Amino acid sequence: MSHDLTLPTGPDFLWGASTAAHQIEGGNVNSDWWVKEHAPGSLCAESSGDAVDSYHRYPQDVRLLADAGLNAYRFSIEWARIEPAEGEVSRAQLAHYRRMIDTCLEAGVTPVVTLMHFTLPRWFAERGGWLSDGATDTFARYVETATTILDDVDHVVTINEPNITSMMLGADRRANLDAGGLAAPDQEASDAQTKAHRRAVEILRGLGHVRAGWTIANQVFQAAPGAEAERDAYAYPREDYFLEVSRDDDFVGVQSYLRTIIGPDGPVPFGDDVERTLTGWEYYPQALGEALEYTHRLTGGVPMIVTENGMATADDSRRIDYTRGALEGMARAMRSGCRVDGYLHWSLLDNFEWMSGFAPTFGLIAVDRTTFERTPKQSLAWLGQVARTGALPA
Repeated sequence: MSHDLTLPTGPDFLWGASTAAHQIEGGNVNSDWWVKEHAPGSLCAESSGDAVDSYHRYPQDVRLLADAGLNAYRFSIEWARIEPAEGEVSRAQLAHYRRMIDTCLEAGVTPVVTLMHFTLPRWFAERGGWLSDGATDTFARYVETATTILDDVDHVVTINEPNITSMMLGADRRANLDAGGLAAPDQEASDAQTKAHRRAVEILRGLGHVRAGWTIANQVFQAAPGAEAERDAYAYPREDYFLEVSRDDDFVGVQSYLRTIIGPDGPVPFGDDVERTLTGWEYYPQALGEALEYTHRLTGGVPMIVTENGMATADDSRRIDYTRGALEGMARAMRSGCRVDGYLHWSLLDNFEWMSGFAPTFGLIAVDRTTFERTPKQSLAWLGQVARTGALPA
């Protein structure tokens, strides 16, 4: 690796990993995803069930992260646990998430807290969720409740990947799939999440110490020859709209895994000769650097944190290869003027991957689903070495 691609070290740069409550905790029975998983004819491959029992085992998870040399942990707090019925706040659950924050701080780990990572309380979803009357006020009330445990949390994500939520709602509401099999986003849902996000940022800034933003699923839209106009039209409601909203935030979370090539009729399928991950995505580690540079241009230079980046694979050496390529792209983006304040790998643990179940393994740590025993992979030690030295080892 050349000297001009060295990476930052020290406490001011966040080196760590990410998780989401529903994907690791287990027993999230009051969420809308639990309902989806157990509905007759569910499209989910399996139930989240006990997940990997991180609800009880989070101290071990934080310790493994810290012992590897990482200094940041992004996790979400679960709205469905904190407010299991409308207006009914669980003080015990607030205390649970406060203990998670304290565990991080005691281990020298910066907590990056996400307030909503896809899942909604069942009662809110049944009322229409983001498309219901008063959705902004309902979310704001939850945010205000959450602020009671955020006294010494500096980084807060309001909503995870609102662009993906809008596409999922677009598919559910109108079955409007395009030629590539992707849903056109529901603009009403996009606008509703934007209003909720803006209110949440206002509340969080009122604490005086919080840096607030949301995270975007960056698709790295590329144009097939002659399809630049189609690419731009395709990208705007799916990504650019949300990046423009981020211009007023303290940071934006960049979540990058892949690229999408757009032709005259929409996404262009990849050939059979392309290496694919366990999720069926193209192996394309350079997506991260391209996503950072694109986000930098669209937001006008808002600080960025890589809040998710990783690869679903059973071959951990290939995960290291992917991460090395991604970090090389991040280093180049930073050299070109992009401000990046952290890199949080997806994911700390092998976990429940939504409709795909437990088969796609993204984790730096393997988990035995029967005993819940944690086994750190070589990729965890590798990333910790990068965090400590700023160099990319062979």
